[in-house]
Amino acid sequence: MFKKIISIISFCALSFSLQAETFDDLIKKSLESNVRTEIEKERDKNRKPLETLNFFGIKSDMRVLELIPGGGWYTKILAPVVAKEGEYYVALGTKRIKENLLSQDGFSKVKVLSEKSEFSFNSEESLYDLSNIELDAKSLDAVLTFRNYHNLSSQSRTDLNKAVFKVLKPGGIYGVVDHTRRHMQKTNDENGRRFDPVLAIKEIQAAGFEFIDYSDLHYRADDELRYEVGRKTVTGNTDRFTLLFKKTKK
Repeated sequence: MFKKIISIISFCALSFSLQAETFDDLIKKSLESNVRTEIEKERDKNRKPLETLNFFGIKSDMRVLELIPGGGWYTKILAPVVAKEGEYYVALGTKRIKENLLSQDGFSKVKVLSEKSEFSFNSEESLYDLSNIELDAKSLDAVLTFRNYHNLSSQSRTDLNKAVFKVLKPGGIYGVVDHTRRHMQKTNDENGRRFDPVLAIKEIQAAGFEFIDYSDLHYRADDELRYEVGRKTVTGNTDRFTLLFKKTKK
């Protein structure tokens, strides 16, 4: 009888140890990965990646697309987690991560979309036009973009939002984070890398999305929204809006 009890206890302990790690556990491991530089890790406190991804409702078995990944700050954190049970895609402005990241261990499953897309400078708006925005995937669970929306010309934002709507499944989410500009403030020398969150909501709703929620995770009371985000007084401490949308129909 004693041996039987011991066996049951041992079995339960083994079963507990074999339980799948939670999404939070996996993200925390990614945050400590050697793939990430010390400079990237120093930004975690400010950017709050785990809290942000939880707000967007991201899970490890989702099919997720990251737009304009830049150097891969979020790609390094999220792609290894999602690619195991789900699928991870990147699109638009992917040259840097294709050359420096996707060949490394843990990133071989990341799929690159819209490789023919190109940025071109729009001198009239002092922003960037995007060509060949079509996203060649279907029924994705989530599309995310971090601090990129402000870079795009008005027509490219319209085209991109429509493309995102098309590529998502019904109920799929669209998460957008960007630097805050004062509502209805005209462009000047100090706000080119900021965007009006009310305008972002209206533009994304116009593509068919339902505005679901916002988060104050990246609210910064001491950012007076007066200076360009590269200024020493606000670098690393810009007020950012964090918006969540959902595709509610086909």
